[in-house]
Amino acid sequence: MEQVKLLKFINKVSNTKMGSKKGVGYDDPRFALLEKVVTEEMAEVALGLEYRDHKTAEEIAKIVNVDVKRTGELLWDLAMAGVASLKKENGTDTYWYETWVPGIFEMVVNNKENVKKYPQIAKSFDDYGLLRNPIAAGNFPVGKGLMRVIPIESSIDGNTRSASYEEISLYLNENTLFSVSDCSCRTSREEMGEGCGHLKEDMCIQLGDAAEYYIRTGRGREISREEAYTIIEKAEGDGLMHQIPNTEGPGHTHAICNCCGCSCYAIRAASMYHNPDMVRSNYIAKVEKEKCVGCGECVEVCPTNALKLGQKLCTKEEIEIAVRTEFPNDTEWGSDKWNPEYRNNRSESLDSGTSPCKTECPAHISIPAYIKLASQGRYNEALELIKKDNPFPAVCGRVCPALCEDACTRGDLDEAIAIDEIKKFVAEQDLNTENRYIPKIKNDFDKRIAVIGGGPSGLACAYYLAVEGYKVTVFEKEKMLGGMLTFGIPNFRLEKEVINAEIDVLKDLGVIFQTGVEIGKDITVPELRESGYNAFYIAIGAQKGRSLGLENEDSENIITGVDFLRDCALKNTKELTGDIVIIGGGNVAIDVARTAARYGASTINMYSLEARDKMPALQEEIHEALEENIIINNQYGPTRFISVDGKVTGVEFKKCLSIFDALGKFNPVFDDNDTKIVNADHVLIAVGQQINFASLLDGLDVKLNNNNTICVDSFTLQSNEKDIFAGGDVVTGPKYAIDAIALGKEASISIHRFVQRGQSLTHGRNRKDYKALDKNNVDYSGYDHVEREYSKVDQIKNLKGSFDDPRGIFTIEQVLKETERCLGCGITIVDEFLCVGCGACTTRCKFDAISLEREYDEVGVDFPKLKPLIIKHALKRKVKIAFKNVTSKFSKRS
Repeated sequence: MEQVKLLKFINKVSNTKMGSKKGVGYDDPRFALLEKVVTEEMAEVALGLEYRDHKTAEEIAKIVNVDVKRTGELLWDLAMAGVASLKKENGTDTYWYETWVPGIFEMVVNNKENVKKYPQIAKSFDDYGLLRNPIAAGNFPVGKGLMRVIPIESSIDGNTRSASYEEISLYLNENTLFSVSDCSCRTSREEMGEGCGHLKEDMCIQLGDAAEYYIRTGRGREISREEAYTIIEKAEGDGLMHQIPNTEGPGHTHAICNCCGCSCYAIRAASMYHNPDMVRSNYIAKVEKEKCVGCGECVEVCPTNALKLGQKLCTKEEIEIAVRTEFPNDTEWGSDKWNPEYRNNRSESLDSGTSPCKTECPAHISIPAYIKLASQGRYNEALELIKKDNPFPAVCGRVCPALCEDACTRGDLDEAIAIDEIKKFVAEQDLNTENRYIPKIKNDFDKRIAVIGGGPSGLACAYYLAVEGYKVTVFEKEKMLGGMLTFGIPNFRLEKEVINAEIDVLKDLGVIFQTGVEIGKDITVPELRESGYNAFYIAIGAQKGRSLGLENEDSENIITGVDFLRDCALKNTKELTGDIVIIGGGNVAIDVARTAARYGASTINMYSLEARDKMPALQEEIHEALEENIIINNQYGPTRFISVDGKVTGVEFKKCLSIFDALGKFNPVFDDNDTKIVNADHVLIAVGQQINFASLLDGLDVKLNNNNTICVDSFTLQSNEKDIFAGGDVVTGPKYAIDAIALGKEASISIHRFVQRGQSLTHGRNRKDYKALDKNNVDYSGYDHVEREYSKVDQIKNLKGSFDDPRGIFTIEQVLKETERCLGCGITIVDEFLCVGCGACTTRCKFDAISLEREYDEVGVDFPKLKPLIIKHALKRKVKIAFKNVTSKFSKRS
């Protein structure tokens, strides 16, 4: 049945004529919004409502000619539905209607029961924005949009040109009644399964009359002014920004919204339609070049992707940065100017690139910032910044491959910055303090997460989930935590006390550890599901040594290097005597050889297929092995083991001519004419690791790749069993701890989104799309050569039994000298057109390098006064477009 009265009311609110060309029809999002929640009887009474003209039920009953009692009942139904606003005045309820946005759409969506019952309500909110934004593009003057960004107050403190109506405190201090509700935009996104991970609860603050309405209709709960300030503070801490409804004139509003750029329908005007004038404040972000270190912290929270990382070093050839020549107010603004994929295609740096250290770090830690903080003695802040992306800086300061240093721009001038040593120093300050840094837990969720595997990836995932507020249990089959950090890295490189100290922080965060529990054997994933776990992260690593498959490999005294290191960690290894042969050329092989030396071995020969400069081991570790008299034999591979009475006595090696075939497949070719037999009392094979699932996956449908790793989405780390995520070596194969840690954090983000209703695993997510600057284009002529600092290394007189780490830690003086060597490659670049002046960036900068400057002096107007201003502006715009087109044609003819 057609709802004629409802459509008539919709046209009344829209100020359009029903049935006319501009009239609202049944296919309009406004009709879809109200279709299921407003009956014809309700619509008949609604026709007696007026825009912001408060009327009693008795007054409206006379207008619509309906019984007063029934009119009152229907008006209450309209208020509950979100169509009518209400306020108690002189003991009697009065009713009116608001604009569509901000107003009716938000109030209808905020009816929690209806929005879940009727999916079209959520979709209609989205569709209305898609309908109206193309029309609005370029036609609204600055400061006159229906919603308006209000700067974070701290970002304009001290600005002599700031006005009171631009300060959140004005609106909080002039009202006495407050409520807080779910964010209507995020509610809509959630119902459509398109949430961005920013949750809807306790986000929007209503003031005065609006608060009364929200409290009475159950949309929000009453809060105090102090609670409102706390909500504002938390939102800012979470990287959100503020907006207010802008239809009541300067200094007046009925709500404060705490918004994110990835779900807010108002901010979409800037991000998707590139029409920031619709929502912008009077301010624009500016960067002070000398202060900015290009860390990217501000870039991460910019709601419109107006900030990107660039470079500030002098270059041989000038870098061209595209300059905007087209704007909505002087150009026809069609779909070719939009960015419909704005929620999924954010980029963190310009195409010309930025600091290589941050770019190449697998965790993309803000290295430039913590180097600067360390130079200023701000060690706690440096540690906090590191732990935002890597919860184990003390560990990584000792065993990280330092890809950041390999990429360091300074390395092309003299030597790379000692980034790892600086990080190690910062972490050491925390280890040696009585009150260690424990991050604040953000929420208190009732969801339970099981992490399977207590290595670096599992622990990192547990850390970030715990900080987010989840109940996390780590299941580890060994009696000790740490995974390959504990069992695969010898104590003289990574002392167990350091690992345990880092893990202690997780215990303080409430993470529960169940050691000696093997999932699949002692308890299964299905059983954990039944006991209430909502998601799983598999991070068991590649903990099994790879064998060679050669003759007599099962002989006594032949074991894998991984098993040898595990036995050493568990103190199950006895003294080694005789000739020791290590097979392999990677970091594990080096660790095995150096560990063997500490167990009494006097003659240790390593055999590597690769040439010395092609060995997969880090050059630093090769150097340390040579210093400890390890003999490295390059370009030799084993072809068989020699055994007498079941015990190994030797290994046959042949010269390796090539390792890979023409297709890049591992297929070594040996020279039969260059063969030697090497005596061996013990053989330790360190040629790689493999994954041992045992019975973990029994009863599960988790797909595996051809190389026996778990098949997951490369971005979200979700497996084909939707509640199971995986990362670390079990996905990538054997890699470094920092790679595993980075994936652990990404998994925590995915799991957070997965267990929360209606959240997309990808929308609005930081893809960490960094590009490194071209070091070949850097002009080094203005820089002096400055010698790199090195930490002191204790001389070991007797290797046997010496398992302490001989490497020292920088002194404060060394930190100051080394941090001064940083070239400061990066800088934040502001696209002033896209910047909406929210000030979120200023809350993240540690160096006061970015600030808001007043660019406009525009104020909002009362809604009835808006239309004439839009018409005037639109006419001026048409003139500008016409003039621009004529000028362009003339220029082409010339």
